[in-house]
Amino acid sequence: QVQVVESGGGLVQIGGSLRLSCAASGSIVSFPDMGWYRQAPGKQRELVARMTSNGTTYYSSSVKGRFHISRDFDRNTVFLQMTVLKPEDTAVYYCTARAGTYNYWGQGTQVTVAS
Repeated sequence: QVQVVESGGGLVQIGGSLRLSCAASGSIVSFPDMGWYRQAPGKQRELVARMTSNGTTYYSSSVKGRFHISRDFDRNTVFLQMTVLKPEDTAVYYCTARAGTYNYWGQGTQVTVAS
């Protein structure tokens, strides 16, 4: 049994910042890949950022330079520092923790950027 729990969402003004946190726990000791997806109303879920076990990062072009992903590998946690937020960043943000070929998902945390 694996639990993935996000926190840190909320309402923020345009240009503001938020930091999302996610912790994975349970029967798996480590997760090689952890990252963040988001889904805006009426849109498909999209990858925002991810980090592999060797520290390699990926960012979608829409957030590159504004968002920063980091991990605490010992605690199976992943963070997403979001800055210069825009209305188009409004979405439910989901954390993922991958072990082998399986992705475990959190329930999501809402981020709303007020226009």
